[in-house]
Amino acid sequence: MDVILTVFTPTYNRAYILNKCYESLKRQTYKAFKWLIIDDGSTDETKELVNKWIDEKIIDIRYKYQKNQGMHGAHNTAYGLIDTELNVCIDSDDYMPDDAVEKIIKFWTENKKDNVAGMIGLDINEDNSILGSELPKYITESSLFDLYNKHGVTGDKKIVYRSELTRQYPYPIFEGEKYVGLNYKYNKIDLTHTLLFLNEPLCVVEYMEDGSSKNMLKQYRRNPKGFAFYRIENMKNSKGSLLFKLKENIHYVSSSFMGDNKHFIKESPCKLLTILAVPMGFVLYRYIMNKTAEI
Repeated sequence: MDVILTVFTPTYNRAYILNKCYESLKRQTYKAFKWLIIDDGSTDETKELVNKWIDEKIIDIRYKYQKNQGMHGAHNTAYGLIDTELNVCIDSDDYMPDDAVEKIIKFWTENKKDNVAGMIGLDINEDNSILGSELPKYITESSLFDLYNKHGVTGDKKIVYRSELTRQYPYPIFEGEKYVGLNYKYNKIDLTHTLLFLNEPLCVVEYMEDGSSKNMLKQYRRNPKGFAFYRIENMKNSKGSLLFKLKENIHYVSSSFMGDNKHFIKESPCKLLTILAVPMGFVLYRYIMNKTAEI
């Protein structure tokens, strides 16, 4: 069988939970896929654990260790190593339903088109409830931006991308920081390609106490340059409404205060909106600083 899908998993000190992902991949009803693990500087027994799984030879596993760079740095490494037509990220605290790979391969084989970036499916909780809403039934594809801002979809979703597209737009690495919004790349791809709808569960999600989703305010404070970069890119989005861009400017101002960037107005692509956003941006800055005062 031709292997057209890589499942990749960035991980950092998650040896205690990574086996849930491994066990789900062992149970897949379609076996022709690769599992790429990017170890982002773990100091626990992740390497030993993965080497044991590699020796079992049940699924095709590739392991890559790197100095800690943060989630976006691990994604950069993964996209540089992936050699299959499609890829999907399954986080180290998540796992796949038993038939997820089979559904992805079958759907892509039957529906692939040059002008689409891949497909978007559902994230579910362990009780099988869908995160947010289902995908709309009245259309079969959409840009990611329109999906959330025009069609009213809510909640995290799982995207399977064409690898030739995800190799583009690498995430910048800022010295001393470990976070850039992953949507930066997705938004860039979104400008030229749509996503097909696979209205099926592809990932079972569990938000851990040590995960980035539950520590977002701390991420804001620790990574102001990365967040400011992300907000600037969002301001450039031609699909964004005035309200959308104002919100991005408020966050941009807040991150600029946190990063002590005195040139943030000059560097903004929407200077007037940035000036208007300064009062609310300062309020957000103070709120985040107060909420994360223990850092």
